[in-house]
Amino acid sequence: MNQRKRGLIFVHLAVFLFGFPGVISQLVDLPSYGLTFWRVTLASFALFLLIKIKSEKISWPTQLLDGCLIVCSGLLLAFHWTAFFKSIQVSTVAIGLLSYSSFPIFTVFLEPWLLASRFKKINLFLAVICLSGIYLIIPEFNLRNTVFIGVLWGVAAGFSFSWLTIINRKLSRHYSSLILAFYQEILAMLFLLPVFLFKKFTWPGTLKSLGLVIFLGVFCTALAHTLFIRGLREIEAQVSSLISLLEPVYGIILGYLILKEKPGLKTLAGGLLILGSILWLSYHGAREANGQS
Repeated sequence: MNQRKRGLIFVHLAVFLFGFPGVISQLVDLPSYGLTFWRVTLASFALFLLIKIKSEKISWPTQLLDGCLIVCSGLLLAFHWTAFFKSIQVSTVAIGLLSYSSFPIFTVFLEPWLLASRFKKINLFLAVICLSGIYLIIPEFNLRNTVFIGVLWGVAAGFSFSWLTIINRKLSRHYSSLILAFYQEILAMLFLLPVFLFKKFTWPGTLKSLGLVIFLGVFCTALAHTLFIRGLREIEAQVSSLISLLEPVYGIILGYLILKEKPGLKTLAGGLLILGSILWLSYHGAREANGQS
């Protein structure tokens, strides 16, 4: 097997594992902040062991700005996953995943402002399509409607993840992705610890729930993240971003198979608009990277 095929397998497997957290959040009787706390705690330990196995050096950045950005990224990660789980718990797996999937649209508006990159007019058109998709999956703009609440939490998860993506893009030029992931996981755990203790210290109730939380933290987070990073060495970033679009597809399929959740026609139509705009965004970015018009 050549290196590119191996890289494709690693990224596909990682994205498939990324599709499980939404389903797990419906199966485990834990609040969103509690589920996120256990996820980042287990992922922190797993990543620490992996770093030791690979003999990588753990060292805090000497530059103040980089240190502040890493702290901010930990806070963003804690909020992102809490909002993501909350979105799914109050609505459905499909609603949570599709509304969160809007994050690349936020990124293309934030990047020119934060990284001084060029803004492309077509991104405005794609944003309108994406927002139209989000509009379609909302049955009514009413704070008592669980789907509307789910979309709000999902969009908040996407917005926070777009900030996290931009910070990681800046930091990954100078630091190991594995070390960055470890810092972000452990900082997210520390940020959530006061909330977790103040609200109520909660263990995953049953043996089944404990197994699912371990699977979430170790396999869907630490292992999936490691596979994704490893796969990026062998394939183009644009290809990996296109494969990442399968995350909501895998999640919705798993939600149907495991939870028997069947998305309605409006949800599917809205999802097609959201994913279609992101697909075009990724495709256009790939063509520009290859020097095509």
